[in-house]
Amino acid sequence: MARALEGKKGLVVGIANDKSIAWGCARAFHDAGAELAVTYLNEKAEAYVRPLAEQVKAPILLPLDVRDDKQLEALFKAIEKTWGKLDFLLHAIAFAPKEDLQGRVADCSRQGFLTAMDISCYSFIRLAHLAEPLMRDGGCLLTTTYYGGEKVVEHYGLMGPVKAALEGTVKYLAAEFGEKKIRVNAISPGPIATRAAGGIAHFDELLELAKQKSPEHELICTDCVGAYARFLASDEARLVTGSTAYVDAGFNIMAA
Repeated sequence: MARALEGKKGLVVGIANDKSIAWGCARAFHDAGAELAVTYLNEKAEAYVRPLAEQVKAPILLPLDVRDDKQLEALFKAIEKTWGKLDFLLHAIAFAPKEDLQGRVADCSRQGFLTAMDISCYSFIRLAHLAEPLMRDGGCLLTTTYYGGEKVVEHYGLMGPVKAALEGTVKYLAAEFGEKKIRVNAISPGPIATRAAGGIAHFDELLELAKQKSPEHELICTDCVGAYARFLASDEARLVTGSTAYVDAGFNIMAA
């Protein structure tokens, strides 16, 4: 797997800082020989993301708010102009307004629910749609999810239904893109102390539960996720599609 992505071109969406899951994946992709396009949310985020993009020698670094169609289109035009193709894509973003995330699902606002679905789920559909024409020789679409989309996890709240929708989306996209040899998979890491996770109430309790309950009794890191993402993006995983792959030290197999 040392240079398993040699010559491949990939897009990484979701790097916020050096603690991001997307950054762990970007490093793994780069170390395996891939050339990367990297995005950042806004000017404030650029200060954190640009030095990381330089570390992986990304020739494309552009702003991307996934709710902005003009920015989405500009990103894919830049990819087409620079490379003329795209081999893989990683979508590692999620967001819900804090007031909706930290309350009951039954009490969430309509706008909060729609915002969470738009940024955390629909954006993957939109990215897939724009990537499809550039994956003429096949490709790989990856997103990140969490066990709370399958089972109820205390304090995960609104993001549970949103991640469930994302995992369903993975299956349907995999079925639709299969004839074009475009694979679609989700990676489900155990809890990691990222910036996004900071919005979840009592997140420290989730970390401790994961460590106690998992067979390995160990917390995972972004490098663990990156290693699995690298495999899924490689040709060795050419027949793996429509799946949710757990990278959680076995937490998901244990009864409550």
